[in-house]
Amino acid sequence: LQRLAYAIIGDKELPIDHDSEHVKELLLAGTSMGGARPKAVVVDRNDLWIAKFNRPDDRWNHARVEHAMLVLARECGVETAESRVETVGDRDVLLVRRFDRARADGGFRRARYLSALTLLRAEGTHHDRAKWSYVLLAEELRRVSARPQQDAGELFRRMCFNALISNTDDHPRNHAVIAMDTGWRLSPAYDLTPSTPVSNERRDLALVCGDLGRYAHVDNLLSQHSRFLIDHAAAEATVRVMEQTVRNRWYAIARAQGVTERDCERTSRAFAYPGFRLLLPKRA
Repeated sequence: LQRLAYAIIGDKELPIDHDSEHVKELLLAGTSMGGARPKAVVVDRNDLWIAKFNRPDDRWNHARVEHAMLVLARECGVETAESRVETVGDRDVLLVRRFDRARADGGFRRARYLSALTLLRAEGTHHDRAKWSYVLLAEELRRVSARPQQDAGELFRRMCFNALISNTDDHPRNHAVIAMDTGWRLSPAYDLTPSTPVSNERRDLALVCGDLGRYAHVDNLLSQHSRFLIDHAAAEATVRVMEQTVRNRWYAIARAQGVTERDCERTSRAFAYPGFRLLLPKRA
């Protein structure tokens, strides 16, 4: 599958020992976890896992960096999908356990699943992002979730974490609600990836965070705290603790999860960037 992934990405002739079914297995058309990276579904330890492969044109080892971000997010109090990295030959593969499947009767039972894109009744392109909003998503969670306060608070932490690691790919397909046996709940976080935009003054997420739009700034994150069913003091404390954790722990966690020194250097500008607490002009 790794060789096949590289062949597909590079638009090269497929190995003759692989047929179209293997291609379908790799591409995973319509899988609920989505994303642009080549991947496959594998069964391991009696669970279904998404195997995500690195790309030849990656700037860093995405398998190890993404796994490290999931570990860092958990340390920040964010509920995430279970993950680990396996090395196949000389290449790393990220395995993310599917949270939308459960073992049942010798097979797997599918959970009901709605992406945030569907929940928000939003357009899927960057040309019309009027409904791409954490604030609107929090209101939808208040409407559909079996535990609205818990899920709205979890979404707030997830929004803050994405801002703190410069995850600018936090589009609505990277959030979801699921229901296995009871009511709808916010799914665990997945696809948490840092980016390193040129600007150190302003970075924008894919979704609106508050009064200042998509700006990944502490004041913006706090501006609509009540919509997430959190009071201002609690929201401020949450951001402060998460910021300290990201600043103080990202490097140690990355190295512990096998991220190289070189890749740590390449991603270092992503974390708690200077503009996160840039002094803003007072609004009238």
